[in-house]
Amino acid sequence: MAAKKIDNSFTIYHNPRCTKSREALELLKAKGVEIKIIRYLVTPPTYQELKDLLVKLNMRPMYILRKEEELYKKKFKGKYFTDDEWTKIMTENPILIERPIVVYHNKGLLCRPPRRVLEFFQAKEE
Repeated sequence: MAAKKIDNSFTIYHNPRCTKSREALELLKAKGVEIKIIRYLVTPPTYQELKDLLVKLNMRPMYILRKEEELYKKKFKGKYFTDDEWTKIMTENPILIERPIVVYHNKGLLCRPPRRVLEFFQAKEE
């Protein structure tokens, strides 16, 4: 039986129009690592993918919600939703997902500021 190949690539949930997202991507490129770029506004995560991502981030949906986004202010500000409801809302409105999010193996980081992406490399070097 063949050994299962370990995926050593980094995944970035990326919006190319976002300065912070571009900075995080450039930091990854400078490290010379393999990168999977997910343009999450074009290809939004499914409900289950977002739930899995939240587990990797060790965060609740509210912590990756863009509260300064116009859509949030108009439709959702001041309203209460459960974590599952917020997850569903974000899959239907991916503009509400904070960026950039970077995943390596089973750990995710919200890279705000972008230099947080370097935490992956500090852990590898120690």
